[in-house]
Amino acid sequence: MLVRVGTRGSRLALTQAELAGERLRRPGVEIALVPMTTAGDRDRTRPFGELGERGVFVKELEEALLDGRIDVAVHSAKDMTSTATEGLAVGAYLQREDPRDALCGAESVRPGMRIGTASARRRAQLLALEPSLVIEPLRGNIDTRLRKRVERHLDAVVLAACGLDRLGLEREIGYRFDPEELLPEAGQGALALQVRAGEEPLVAAVGDGETHRRVEAERACVALVGGGCLAPVAAFHDGARLTALVADEDGAWIERRSGEDPQALARELLAAVR
Repeated sequence: MLVRVGTRGSRLALTQAELAGERLRRPGVEIALVPMTTAGDRDRTRPFGELGERGVFVKELEEALLDGRIDVAVHSAKDMTSTATEGLAVGAYLQREDPRDALCGAESVRPGMRIGTASARRRAQLLALEPSLVIEPLRGNIDTRLRKRVERHLDAVVLAACGLDRLGLEREIGYRFDPEELLPEAGQGALALQVRAGEEPLVAAVGDGETHRRVEAERACVALVGGGCLAPVAAFHDGARLTALVADEDGAWIERRSGEDPQALARELLAAVR
């Protein structure tokens, strides 16, 4: 049986798809990677807010699944929309790797630093940590952003630690933020294997149940709050409790709550900001 695995074409995405393919490969099952280009890949200059809703890195892969051109789509779970796409389902999450954000180019955050990131979530929390920071928009794949840090003489950039680890670039990391400092994006560090609804058994055997429990709680909370790339919203489950936040885009205020029930947590946050 041939299983066609859809993926974005970046170095990181292909590395992640190969990881998923290794897990799915077994006697009688062959894996074929199918690289694709998404809207987020085609336009690497405009801010996410101008590209549209969260999901600019997954839409084309989802369309290929629905059209039957691929059998499995491999996503960074943090790139997915908070609500499920009709006709599709996450059949498995691979065991989560480091969910933290990483500071590259410096070993600590200092007053007045110029830091590059395109994430509203990171911007809000960084400015809450140190209001004197200058946050500069920075897009592109990992290699591009590391290069632009040097070209633009930025003091640092903030990237997902898991991506750097997967590419063997952990030497670039000067500091890994504790979630108490920078709460990660919902799903950060986890790979999601998406399939057509009803075909979950194709990938279910490679899934990690604990990762599934935590990431689904994070996604549910963010969906209820109504967050995504365009809003400084975050959620992270550390195994003991779920923590979520909503923030002002300039970090002037942050409402942060912890609990077990995603719905109750989302209601608390929404009540706090109304």
